[in-house]
Amino acid sequence: MNTILKLEDAAKFVASYCLSLYLGYAWWVFFAWLLVPDISMIGYVVNTRFGALLYNIAHHQGLALLILFIGFYLTVPALTLAGIVLFGHSAMDRLFGYGLKYPYDFKHTHLGWVGKKD
Repeated sequence: MNTILKLEDAAKFVASYCLSLYLGYAWWVFFAWLLVPDISMIGYVVNTRFGALLYNIAHHQGLALLILFIGFYLTVPALTLAGIVLFGHSAMDRLFGYGLKYPYDFKHTHLGWVGKKD
């Protein structure tokens, strides 16, 4: 099952990149913005609960698709690209085992524990 989920997320990542190309962005634009959603980890400076909340909002695939479709519907290219990047970034994170966070530990995600459990 783990392999199927990883293949699914790899397909989502590739689809996001291809969509950015289809919409006319240069090949490097998607990759230039790809790590920006990780700024949401700044919430962990406050505490793990707030950090997990902020991280999970920025990495929620449904929210990413909503932003993408709103940007497309309203013809706001920057919003459309933001949705594509958020979706692609989330898929990439899940491909590498980084899922949505539980509020009590950064390493505990909906996909299991990241790294070795202490």
